[in-house]
Amino acid sequence: MSAENNHNSKQTAGEKPLLVLAYSGGLDTSYCVLQLKQDYRVHTVTVDTGGFDAAELEALEERASALGAERHTTLLCADVYYASCLRYLIFGNALRGNVYPLSVSAERAIQVEAIARFALSAGADYVAHGSTGAGNDQVRFDMAFNSICPDIPIITPIRDAGVRREDAVAALRAAGDTSDWTRAPYSINKGLWGTSVGGHETLTSDQPLPEAAWPTPVSKTVPETLTLEFKQGEPFAIDGATFNTPAELISALQERTQPFGIGRDIHVGDSIVGLKGRVGFEAAAPLIILKAHHLLEKHVLTARQATIKERLAAEYAALLHEGHFGEQAMRNIEAFLTDSQKFVDGKVFVHCAPHRFELLGVESPHDLMRAEFGAYGEGGARFSGTDVRGFAKVASNAAAVFNHVHVDLLNSNAERHAND
Repeated sequence: MSAENNHNSKQTAGEKPLLVLAYSGGLDTSYCVLQLKQDYRVHTVTVDTGGFDAAELEALEERASALGAERHTTLLCADVYYASCLRYLIFGNALRGNVYPLSVSAERAIQVEAIARFALSAGADYVAHGSTGAGNDQVRFDMAFNSICPDIPIITPIRDAGVRREDAVAALRAAGDTSDWTRAPYSINKGLWGTSVGGHETLTSDQPLPEAAWPTPVSKTVPETLTLEFKQGEPFAIDGATFNTPAELISALQERTQPFGIGRDIHVGDSIVGLKGRVGFEAAAPLIILKAHHLLEKHVLTARQATIKERLAAEYAALLHEGHFGEQAMRNIEAFLTDSQKFVDGKVFVHCAPHRFELLGVESPHDLMRAEFGAYGEGGARFSGTDVRGFAKVASNAAAVFNHVHVDLLNSNAERHAND
């Protein structure tokens, strides 16, 4: 039976249809609960990918119930988030625009997929989200729902009705909601793979975020050095201490290094809907992990491996950002990235200080920088100067042939540049 027919049959029987709402507890999704409960049995779902603590999750559930949700579910997905997404971003050293560790887009990919699959398992008649019509998330939600649960209609109250912030606040006030919806000067989205920061300054092209905007103040001023250890490309130990899960390691590294003010920046990017935008972020742990991993790879991968992997990782990051997490080409890239990590084992030594970190070096059993093969700029153990002379002559032969055949053209170009 189709979702629409199922909806109609339940209405005939006097029972409201079941609607699963992606719920964050913010103004937009709170308004959605209030509006949707009139016609649907609203089941709110929050996906925790590492951005909430236990008290925050409990408060979200209580709030959803107070607003009129029939039921609330929290899906704990931090480990799934790492296993199905973050590990590949690490393997690929993925930074969008060479700056941004895809903190929000990576998180959304896992959240929307989890909600879509939950809607299927719950037998939902409808699925809903609180996105507006201006940003990336509306596309990510719709694409995941269309690909995973295509027979379940999507409802988007904020986007469909063009609900303004002041209208949402007024509706909640009229319903007896006493929450403080005063717009905070900065919007903060905290997650396992970094925290995004938006405010007045990010709507401009020239203004930096002030110190007060950053969620984590700089409280550590004494430099320290740590050792980050990788096994087959995955971080698993800090200063010899191991963790139950990679997600726990990332959280521990973030807690230790973010107070230095490391990993603060503003990313300028192209949105899925064609607009340029700026977003501030603080992501000490992701940036340290990515840069440390990249340095280790420079020592253990061949030049061709590194070059091909860089191209594929850029494509992977673009697909993820644009909401194509269900695209099978991403699974193909993941297979390549995983295979490339067989020998990415070792330690990376990281020096942390206020507002910066420095990679001091690596130690790996697979280090290709071996003294027995020679030292760069000093001499090679497996070749002589005569070998290089012959190699250079063969390697330059194609250019030499071209220059001989087109000598008149080359001379003409040389004269023109001299006159310029």
